[in-house]
Amino acid sequence: MNIEFVNCVMVQNPATSGVLIHNRKLKYPGWSFPGGHVEHGESVYDSVVREVKEETGLDVTNLVFCGVIHWINRENDERYLCFMYKTTEFSGELITHTNEGEQFWLNINEMLNAPIDKFSSVHYCLSPLFHEFGKYSEVCIKWSGDESTWEVCNK
Repeated sequence: MNIEFVNCVMVQNPATSGVLIHNRKLKYPGWSFPGGHVEHGESVYDSVVREVKEETGLDVTNLVFCGVIHWINRENDERYLCFMYKTTEFSGELITHTNEGEQFWLNINEMLNAPIDKFSSVHYCLSPLFHEFGKYSEVCIKWSGDESTWEVCNK
């Protein structure tokens, strides 16, 4: 069994109700929240801080753990564990364009009402782990090819 650890963070500006969107151009194109892989020897928390800095130029603090999205490949049992965080505390200057895509602020209600085809993975941006905080601890997604099913696991 191959297990990969990844992360994702919803950065929200409390003054504007905006959330930071990473519009991926390369791998998994479309809207997502900043995040990426946990490197060898790195804590999950530190990987979130590093990935946000690399992708956006922002320094995030006081990250709140929201839960885990657990991806399971039905064909080969390959797994991804995505550790989900959120924060309203950040500093620095936003880098709007990188080789991986562009970053911009979007009102959270606009994001929640956007067409599904805008998203890289709707499971990240629209996850109840973020938007029904404290109600759930895990989302389990089982996939095979282009087909996936998912269930929200109660806390």
